[in-house]
Amino acid sequence: MTTFKQLVFSGVQPTGNLHLGNYLGAIRKFVALQDSNDCIYCVVDLHSITAQLVHDDLASQTRSITAAFLAAGIDPKKHIVFNQARVLQHAELAWIFNCVARIGWMNRMTQFKDKAGKDRENASLGLLAYPSLMAADILVYRATHVPVGEDQKQHLELTRDIAQKFNNDFSARIAELGLGVEMQMGDETVNGFFPLTEPLIGGPATRVMSLRDGSKKMSKSDPSDLSRINLTDDADTISKKIKKAKTDPEALPGEVEGLEGRPEADNLVGIYAGLADTTREAVLNEFGGQQFSVFKPALADLAVHKLAPIAGEMRRLIADPGHIDAVLKDGGERASAIAEQTMRSVRDIIGLLQD
Repeated sequence: MTTFKQLVFSGVQPTGNLHLGNYLGAIRKFVALQDSNDCIYCVVDLHSITAQLVHDDLASQTRSITAAFLAAGIDPKKHIVFNQARVLQHAELAWIFNCVARIGWMNRMTQFKDKAGKDRENASLGLLAYPSLMAADILVYRATHVPVGEDQKQHLELTRDIAQKFNNDFSARIAELGLGVEMQMGDETVNGFFPLTEPLIGGPATRVMSLRDGSKKMSKSDPSDLSRINLTDDADTISKKIKKAKTDPEALPGEVEGLEGRPEADNLVGIYAGLADTTREAVLNEFGGQQFSVFKPALADLAVHKLAPIAGEMRRLIADPGHIDAVLKDGGERASAIAEQTMRSVRDIIGLLQD
């Protein structure tokens, strides 16, 4: 093997309703990437229990995320769609990576600090270690690329650190077993078993903010439903939420620089650009100098045109849980075959006895 086969992996947690930010920041990219890549898309149900162990409806939320994948246009026959808990090798590799990663690396993760808050001693071990599970999710398939939002870049950097340390520590053993790819690490050449996964970040709306506060990210957990557009919202609800979105009294600027210091205006322009698959510059060329009383109805019409069909298809799929379960079962079996091939090599590299 002289190089790693290009493969895209990503996952979404089954917690709360998916919203416009999830669609523009992740799912829409998933759909586009499948045209030119082999892709594995996962509902990461094991991640959902790190901050909250007990869920009343984890199974239905897992099916809902799967329905969103399918409704948006992901093809589960050409690619792989599954839920994480079906593939036991994720947890097995995560334990090995717990022994590769350093506590100092985990303590630097800003999301752990944010989610644990001031009472860090009372946070679960899973919350501290879940970036190690995220690394295992990616590397159990030896994925070369991951579409990520800005808030996940640090975790992907940790994934690269774990892969690099594993490759360095076991370079000689990897070469002896003929399992490696020669990789340059600074001045040194090592035999790497895991790729240093690259992020895929792009598009005009990689970070969608709240419709009620342009300084906060759009979130499933925001108590105000008006702060987000849920992927299951119908056309009237989508239109109403956009028309009620917070703005400022000024007209839209003609240049992107004019959006500085105007978070709500910048957010709505970014959403329009993301939905229209264009740039902020192009949006302002069309709407610059106009009031929000003109821009908001245009944005509402665009959002309804793009999102209402997805919402309708999601509702249809959710009403047929047997079909969703069959997709996840098939995907889990195909994912398990790839993951087990990786783990057989990892066990040999480490020296774990196996049949």
